[in-house]
Amino acid sequence: MLLLALPLALWRRARGRRSGAIRFSSTASAARAGRSWKQRLSFLPITLRVGALILLVFALARPQKGMERVRDINQGIAIEMVVDRSGSMGAEMEFRGQRMNRLDVVKRVFEDFVMGDGKDLKGRPNDLIGMISFAKYADTVCPLTLAHGTMPRFLESVKLVEGDRSPEQGTAVGDGLALAAARLKTAEETLKKQAPNREDNYEIKSKVVILLTDGDDNSSKRKPLEAAKLAAEWGIKVHTIAVGGDETVQSQNNVFGAFLTRGGRPAINTKVLQQISEETGGKFFLARDAEALDEIYREINALERSEIESIRFVDYKELFLPFALAALLLLALESILGNTVFRKIP
Repeated sequence: MLLLALPLALWRRARGRRSGAIRFSSTASAARAGRSWKQRLSFLPITLRVGALILLVFALARPQKGMERVRDINQGIAIEMVVDRSGSMGAEMEFRGQRMNRLDVVKRVFEDFVMGDGKDLKGRPNDLIGMISFAKYADTVCPLTLAHGTMPRFLESVKLVEGDRSPEQGTAVGDGLALAAARLKTAEETLKKQAPNREDNYEIKSKVVILLTDGDDNSSKRKPLEAAKLAAEWGIKVHTIAVGGDETVQSQNNVFGAFLTRGGRPAINTKVLQQISEETGGKFFLARDAEALDEIYREINALERSEIESIRFVDYKELFLPFALAALLLLALESILGNTVFRKIP
């Protein structure tokens, strides 16, 4: 608005200005004499003043330079999948129109949970994910990692224990849970080793174990409830999943080794699994079929949410000072020229 007012002010100034005059009979001789450089540059003082006024208007507008900065704070979850690979996991079930053994179904569902299924499951890109398998012994399949692209290859390495009399036949639920809890206890150290130069303020929001089995513990050195108390002490939540419903297939040991039996009491000790979840603040799930298992992982996915908080802030730099200084310089130059070279009398 002030810039638009400048032309009007100049017009009124020119209209109201009266200059002195002397009458001559003829100005032809003066015209032939030409114009001096002072006459040619007589517009300079008013030009300097107009420029100064324009710069002052810009300064009064208080120009600023704003630079938006975004800082992402990732609050991820450290998740250990603990899966039973004993011989009883070889029982078949239907999964998306195919007949597959339980272990293969578990691996497929877990891969969708971690990587996403291209539909409603978006994956867990901001979570530390690890995997432990167990039969008679517990082993780390995949260390806790943010590099989930390696997960499918690790899953392929998880194989069923074959043969009823295999020395690996057994179900070490307690040892598998204890190993997972130990890995999660040192999750922060693992993250620092993997990415020592991270600057995105990644924070482990919570630590979770997903324990899946279709049998009863019969091989552990540390009992399942003892491992659960250890997890609770370290602030680790355990969700337990019993697969297979009321089937009566289980692994047992005797003097001749480990073997599978059918009949008798149900193979899954759901009471112990429920106690593990209650002890650690998790939930117990029963998956009678592949569809139910799929839904369980979707529910866990909703329960354990990661967060990415973007903090946006703007740095402002004041830019009015150069305009104001330039305006003062032009006014000073106009004043000097008006009182020296372009001085007018009267």
